[in-house]
Formats: sequence, structure tokens, C-alpha cells
Amino acid sequence: MSNKQAARVPQPVEAERTALKARKVSFSWEHTPLHWVPGDPFTTHTINVLHLLLPAGERWFVHVYKQVLPHVRDERLREDVIGFIGQEAMHSQAHDEVLPHLREQGLDPTPYTAQVDWFFEKLLGDRTLPPGRARRWWLMERVALIAAIEHYTAFLGDWVLNAEELDRRGADPTMLDLLRWHGAEEVEHRSVAFDLFQHVDGGYRRRARTWATAFTALVFLWQRGVRFFMENDPTLLDARPGLRDLYTRGRQGVLPSTGDMLRSVPRYLSRTYHPSQEGCTEQAVAYLASSPAALAAEKRTA
Repeated sequence: MSNKQAARVPQPVEAERTALKARKVSFSWEHTPLHWVPGDPFTTHTINVLHLLLPAGERWFVHVYKQVLPHVRDERLREDVIGFIGQEAMHSQAHDEVLPHLREQGLDPTPYTAQVDWFFEKLLGDRTLPPGRARRWWLMERVALIAAIEHYTAFLGDWVLNAEELDRRGADPTMLDLLRWHGAEEVEHRSVAFDLFQHVDGGYRRRARTWATAFTALVFLWQRGVRFFMENDPTLLDARPGLRDLYTRGRQGVLPSTGDMLRSVPRYLSRTYHPSQEGCTEQAVAYLASSPAALAAEKRTA
């Protein structure tokens, strides 16, 4: 990255830094209903797509970051990346453990998760490339993709921490704790992926190009996931989810609003963007200090 590029890249807010640690949480699902947002299968299944996408996606994050660690020359960033790897591995495991519960309720996600596994392990996986320029190019592309995806995971994390309408609707407390524990850690480590990309590459054209790839892939995979859940839910007949459902739930506050999601796009593409400008570390840390699952994990560790 040139000195001119570096001058345009905002620096992280020092007060927002926090030591990252993996919290070995566990959740019990036997009392969680299939439609854990009462009377609202669309909202339930739109959020449930996380359980299908995240295990494979976050395993892929960990795999890529283990490859890029030797390229990290800043010791503090290296510590952040190692903490990020630990947290992402735990996220993958926690969401993976929801899938047997879905099967028990008559909704087998295997046909969809097989497609997601192929996407991350084959399409975005390692390639047989000669050492040197080509291999580094593919590694940098994937590091940039992760930075773009993490922009949206942090956006979702900040949203769920503030989604009080889910509480008012009587959403299952265990599922809310999973989502908010995960969301809080996404806010807590929201700068790591972007800082790593800036450290090892930092090219604006690559950032913009990989954002377009990540955004398109996420929209495609998410809408397929919602349709899969709604069509295979054994309690629903002739369910036809559409964009109007997404817009309406966003207006109601049980899903992120369409306007907020669209406004997040130019922020990431701004040359002055830095993730520390979004979300609130203090709020995330406060939730992690009160989360039933995180407290139980802390007690077991102690």
C-alpha cells in the first residue's frame, strides 16, 4: 500500500480496542420451539439462515487466517487475529449445534448446508497454485472477502444487540442469547478483518471488488436459505416468502430495515471507512458481561 493510500485510511479508535478471547459457551435447545419468534415463521427462518451459513463460513475464515498469519508483521494485530480465530471457531461450533435441534423438529437442513459447504470449501477454498504471485493473489482476495463479510456480521451484531422488538414479541430467550452473544463478539472484533486487510494489502480496488462479490453472494445464499426453510417447514403450507415480507419486518423492527442495510453500503466503500466508527464496544462488552451463556462459560473456565 502506498503512503498516499495509507494517509486516506482512518486509524482505529484506541479506546475501542479490547483484548479478544474465545468464550466457550454452550446452549440447551430442548425448550426452544421451531418458530422461536412466536407466530412469525418468516422472521424465525430469516434469522435461522445464520445457522446454515455460519458454521462453514467461519471455519473458512479460520482456515484462511491461519494461512495469512505468517504475513502479519505487527505484534498487536497478530494478537487480535489469533483472538479473532478463537472467537470465530467458537461461533461456528455454537451455530452448528442448533442443526440437530432443527432435525428433531422435522426440518433437515442437510440439502442446503451441503451447498454452503461446497461454496466455502471448493469455490473459495485452496487452489493448486505455484508459490509466488498467483498464490499470494488468491490469499489476498480471500482476506479482502472476509473483511467485506465482517462489515455485515458487525452490522447484524449491532442490530441484534438493539433489537428490542424481538423481546417484546416474546422471542425465545436462549436463541436471543446465542444471537446476542455472537453479535456482541462481532462488534467486539469488528475492526480486526479490515485492519488485517489494510496491513497485508489495502488496495481500494480490491476492497471494492470483493465487497461486490461478498454482497452478491450473501444476498443469493440468504434468499435461498429463507426459501429452503419456508418450503420445508413441516408446519407451513404453500409458504411464499418475498421482499415485501423482509421490508415489512424491517419496518416492525424484528429484522434489520432495508434502508439501514442499503445505507451500510456506501459507508464500507468510503475511502475514509474504518469499522471502529460503527457499533459500540462498550455495549458489546456490557452484554458479554451479562449473557447467561457467557457467564456460564466464565464460571466453567474459572
